[in-house]
Amino acid sequence: MKVAMYYSNSDIRIEEKPVPKIGPGELLIRVEASGICGSDVMEWYRADKVPLVLGHEIGGVVTEVGQGVKKYKVGDRVSASHHVPCNECHYCLGGHPTVCETLRRTFFDPGGFCEYLRLPKINAEKGVYLLPDEVSFEEATFIEPVACVLRGQRLSNMKEGKSVLVVGSGIAGLLHIQMAKINKAGLVVATDINDYRLKVAKKVGADNVINGMNEDVSARFKELNKGRLADLVILCTGAPQAIEQALNSVDRGGTVLFFAPTNQGITVPISVNKIFWRTEITLTSSYAGSPEDHLDALELIRRRKINIKDMITHRLKLSQIQVGFKLAVEAKDSLKVIIEPQK
Repeated sequence: MKVAMYYSNSDIRIEEKPVPKIGPGELLIRVEASGICGSDVMEWYRADKVPLVLGHEIGGVVTEVGQGVKKYKVGDRVSASHHVPCNECHYCLGGHPTVCETLRRTFFDPGGFCEYLRLPKINAEKGVYLLPDEVSFEEATFIEPVACVLRGQRLSNMKEGKSVLVVGSGIAGLLHIQMAKINKAGLVVATDINDYRLKVAKKVGADNVINGMNEDVSARFKELNKGRLADLVILCTGAPQAIEQALNSVDRGGTVLFFAPTNQGITVPISVNKIFWRTEITLTSSYAGSPEDHLDALELIRRRKINIKDMITHRLKLSQIQVGFKLAVEAKDSLKVIIEPQK
């Protein structure tokens, strides 16, 4: 089978590998669609792990079922989690399954950017989601990112009526805008430095947008919010300037959700008095989504609560994946790039 072997963002090679052999309890999936995630282009994060096959946002078809598997059959249309928790450890029992050690060790074999992948037994047991007929394979690639957004807003104590500032309008930001609306937020404002992305942010539901390069974000948000800063700031970019804008834009009693990673080595000084003393501001973070979050995400997609159509900008063959990574890295007039390995 063909795989896209990642060596760096500018060096992705189409190579041949044997179709994985499955064992008892495992599944073989024919990958029909696989989305390029922002984490896929974090070159520094995997520099010591290359070469490898990336891709974790998938939709596909079960083509082989291992001995003992009862829940799934050949021909089932599915999505799957590449990381799954044990549901038994200190972290899982404490409500933090996405920082479970088992979750960190589970994986696709070899990855989503290939023609076929093997789901290990634990993934097949805990992280496979049957696709309803009305959910397409490309829509299925959004289950994982929507699950991450669901979890992030739950952890940030999102409530009806809250004012929300989404800093960064890439795919994560656009999904957070829509999730805030689903959660019945009050005012939802989005920022970016790219006018194309700001236009899409308005299209998917932002009440207002702010160009973070040209405007004073906190001052403009106060104008839009009757003199108050944001109850919830969702940071969907790791740019230091954006982090500073986020910290300056949260109201007393509010929350800043650190949703996106930064480049390696980035640190940001925080004035303890300004942020914490007499403010009751909460800084929090989230990582990934649990299997339950994935099921909730699938239902939102099935019910057409999430506008996926306007976020998919490119559909490419596996042989064109280098073009896809270039689009994702440059982040100009592209949003979600979908790779279709069977074409």
